[in-house]
Amino acid sequence: MEKSPHKLELLKRIAELEAKELWHMDVEDDPETYPLAADKIDYLNEKLSSKILNKLANFFGARFFDKMIADGQLIIKEVRGIENFRAVDGGKIVTCNHFSICDNYAVWVALRDHMDGKMLYKVIREGNYTNPPKPFGLFMKHCNTLPLSSQKSTMMKFMRAFAELLRRGETILIYPEQGMWWNYRKPRPMQDGAFSLAVRNNAPVVPIFITMEDSTTLDGDGFFVQEYTVHVLDAIYPDRSLPFAQAKKKMMEENYALWVKTYEDFYKKPLVYSEV
Repeated sequence: MEKSPHKLELLKRIAELEAKELWHMDVEDDPETYPLAADKIDYLNEKLSSKILNKLANFFGARFFDKMIADGQLIIKEVRGIENFRAVDGGKIVTCNHFSICDNYAVWVALRDHMDGKMLYKVIREGNYTNPPKPFGLFMKHCNTLPLSSQKSTMMKFMRAFAELLRRGETILIYPEQGMWWNYRKPRPMQDGAFSLAVRNNAPVVPIFITMEDSTTLDGDGFFVQEYTVHVLDAIYPDRSLPFAQAKKKMMEENYALWVKTYEDFYKKPLVYSEV
């Protein structure tokens, strides 16, 4: 089967960005971003319409990804270290490497039986909410997503909702690498937003790193479907003895170190980035 020219171009762009150490740049041609006004988002699903759309979106989202699993187009081979998630009481942040539209569902499958009936909330980019890529509009808007915003008033609302969800004991997924790099296996250096939120809310971070292996099944683009192993790692806690900036940097460095160790242990090779 001939490989998709689009996916081959993505791999080329990823190699170029890696060589230039532009770790947070988007590889995909994302749709235009529109500002998200505070009155256009109901973060906590307090309105009846939001509750209904949330139920519908989660129902159809689960059907969509479960069909991918049934068809062998999404393979979650193993979950390791789930005891690290179970050991953390109350609200928490989980971080994960971002390489596929399916990785958040892999995280959900790994955690769902250990969340006391709660849902997984996902922080997403503004444009994925205001102008979501087709056909994922319903999922992006209503599957327990927490869009960021370029508007100060909306971000204030985001911060209040984020704190409330942690207070309720919810789990919030953040991609600290930021942009999605398709099927990229290495951990990337991170942005500090997730750890800033952790320190601000005195919340633990449970790092997750997903490793991949080629299956024997081809996807619709002519590439092997990846078999995921979901590694749930040791929780990281804010050091309240440190100033804010140092505390978030320490958490970020600890998270990255755990990811690197997991990568090197699983693939049995040192982490080396390409050079120009």
